[in-house]
Amino acid sequence: MIPPIDLGALSAPAQKMAQKAAPQKLREMAARGIAPGLKPGEVVTLLVLLASREDEPARETAEKTLAALPEPLLQGALGGDLPPLVIDRIARVYADRLPVIERLLAFAGMAGDTLEELARTGSEAVTELIAVNEERLLKNPRVIEKLYLNKHTRMSTADRLVDLASRNGVELTGIPAWREVSIAIKEELIVEPTPEPTPDDVLFIETQALAESLAADHAVDTHVEDEEGQEKLKDVYVPLYKRLADMTISQRIRRAMLGSREERMLLVRDSNRLVASAAVRSPQMQEEEVVLISRNRNMSDEVLRIISTTPEWLKSYTVKKHLVENPRTPVLVATRLVQHLRESDLRHIAKSKNVTSPVKDAARRHLERRKT
Repeated sequence: MIPPIDLGALSAPAQKMAQKAAPQKLREMAARGIAPGLKPGEVVTLLVLLASREDEPARETAEKTLAALPEPLLQGALGGDLPPLVIDRIARVYADRLPVIERLLAFAGMAGDTLEELARTGSEAVTELIAVNEERLLKNPRVIEKLYLNKHTRMSTADRLVDLASRNGVELTGIPAWREVSIAIKEELIVEPTPEPTPDDVLFIETQALAESLAADHAVDTHVEDEEGQEKLKDVYVPLYKRLADMTISQRIRRAMLGSREERMLLVRDSNRLVASAAVRSPQMQEEEVVLISRNRNMSDEVLRIISTTPEWLKSYTVKKHLVENPRTPVLVATRLVQHLRESDLRHIAKSKNVTSPVKDAARRHLERRKT
């Protein structure tokens, strides 16, 4: 929570202009950035104050002025002390002005919320600036989480941040696959910061561009099954598969977190359990994808177990039914879910040749119970 502007910290003339009871013409002058005798920081503070009041007649004027501050006024304000709320507003309005963001990051008074927002939405250059201050990051681990989940953050930088958190015993619960991420990073070489992106950074970016070019408008599987139930990768996804295969485990995990549906459908089949688990835990995962995964008989039991322990996915009757019918689903999971199925589906499962014996037995028992 960013604290409100303390009017008592302003000079007497600034306080007079900031009062809601101040003459309208005086407030309109302040909203245009005209405030003779005031320091640049106070002028900008007044603008933020007026722009924040919903019932302020001069609000729209103040917003327009804030969006196009004269350079001397902006630089003058950045050269003094600014309240956290003013820092936050300038950071949001001038997010694409790297020199402005760089000076704002030097303010000790920047609120955690502001830093998190910059980490979440910032460009590559902005995320590189934020990632430099390790002490600040360790005090606010949520910033590390936002940087990791920002697709503009370099892969090499994300690795360093994960390593930083792991070495200092910080658990980043805001990263859905934190367990997998933290395990993978211990086995990998952490490169030092460089002015330019590393070859791995370039691979990560190019893979993202390729995945976006292949993205479909609806959930689509990357594989097809032959008559014997064996999977084959569709030709169109071969280049994407090869790029993902060239990545390290931590890189594939992050692609699973940030990538397209097609990437997730590839990575959920990864031979490395950490990668496959991360893919199914992705915050981007949609129900229609889970439906495809839960019925796939080539999927790993760990992936199916994760689906079965995710309340969001078990709201879907189709997912529960697929898990029960899938012979790769752990037996204890499948038999537990049997009780949630309709009678017609239980009768089908009890006779099916494609369902394991313990699950068929469980279906028969539940049918008998429902008759009594």
